[in-house]
Amino acid sequence: MGQGRQEKVSTSLAGAVSEEISASLAPVDAELERRYPGDPGTRQPVHTVYVPGDAFTAGTIRSWGDQALAALDEHAPDAAAFAAVLGLPDDLAEPVHSRVRAKLEREPVEDLRVDFEDGYGPRPDAEEDEAAARAARLIAEAYADGTAAPYMGIRMKCMEAAVRDRGIRTLDIFLTGLTEAGGLPGGLTLTLPKVTYPEQVTAMVRLLEAFEKTHGLEPGRIGFEIQIETSQAVLAADGTATVARMIQAAEGRATGLHYGTFDYSACLGVSAAHQASDHPAADFAKAVMQVAAAGTGVRVSDGSTNVLPVGPTAQVHDAWRLHYGLTRRALARAYYQGWDMHPGHLPTRYAAVFAFYREGLERAAARLARYADRVGGDVMDEPATAKALSGYLLRGLDCGALDSAEVTRLTGLTRAGLEGFAMPRRGGLTASGK
Repeated sequence: MGQGRQEKVSTSLAGAVSEEISASLAPVDAELERRYPGDPGTRQPVHTVYVPGDAFTAGTIRSWGDQALAALDEHAPDAAAFAAVLGLPDDLAEPVHSRVRAKLEREPVEDLRVDFEDGYGPRPDAEEDEAAARAARLIAEAYADGTAAPYMGIRMKCMEAAVRDRGIRTLDIFLTGLTEAGGLPGGLTLTLPKVTYPEQVTAMVRLLEAFEKTHGLEPGRIGFEIQIETSQAVLAADGTATVARMIQAAEGRATGLHYGTFDYSACLGVSAAHQASDHPAADFAKAVMQVAAAGTGVRVSDGSTNVLPVGPTAQVHDAWRLHYGLTRRALARAYYQGWDMHPGHLPTRYAAVFAFYREGLERAAARLARYADRVGGDVMDEPATAKALSGYLLRGLDCGALDSAEVTRLTGLTRAGLEGFAMPRRGGLTASGK
């Protein structure tokens, strides 16, 4: 009764009130857009592989894939054996195993960093000069011939006084070499380690600005990751969250925050036997990083394990189970990227990632399909949940855990439709759905 009745609409406030409020909040609106632009919508690699500058060759990526495949052949030769090691359910055993092998054959490394910091150490200047120039040449050639990882770059030495000049020179040689070889590749990624003060981030910004100006590049073309490896990087002397100030100091150039498991643990006095990415100290640091980065477009990466899957089969299986468990734990906590230090880590990195996305595929797809069609179900989802569901499916597609055809079949959405839900405009959802 009364449903068809035309309601009388009355207001009490003059239009000027709304205009005045909007004018007063205009600076806040601008600040929100500047500081919190949201996720860039680009692919995020599931891992970063670090290779010392003197060990990196044109065949490094293929070698890592081949070594990982050999480890599978030796220690888990079929789907049932691999599933038994990791505790995968029967329905995931074959899909995960076959996708892991296909990934190792097609794209074994998603993100590679040629390391000139801890993994390389102090060297004579001429030796590091040559290694930096060689890294630039090999990476340029890899992008030219199609053998590159989606993301590649270097980790320079830090901005601390003792190694600052060396780090700046290495970065200059590397970037200059890439520029002279045909230009900076789209997947270029740089890592600045051991950052303790926002001023060190500002220094990196000034350095990159100078390089861009020298070569006539678009301002802001070169971004970089910030490694969080010290207590001062998380909490400043005045009690503020240093990492949040670092993001702002990067002036839009920061692309990621990478947790350094062992340097950070040692900084806090954690004994070597207990230095791990699931230590409470690690959880606290990453939680602060995650909150500081939320909405800024800067992504957070977990660290690594130093337990290598080498030796007899029983020992390899133990290391695999540890790495698989840590990776699954990180994924559940929304750390979608981590470090891998050995080719033997690749099978369990991809097994954990693929199982994570495949086991939740049907449930996530059904929820998103109901939301898109405005059909009720057993869960009342909101726009923020639709964003998370579509982001989950997009990440699964990007890494190879999921196929476009099956996602479209289950959701009724194209990739463009998924992206519309994953990256809505501030204050509302814009996806048309189909």
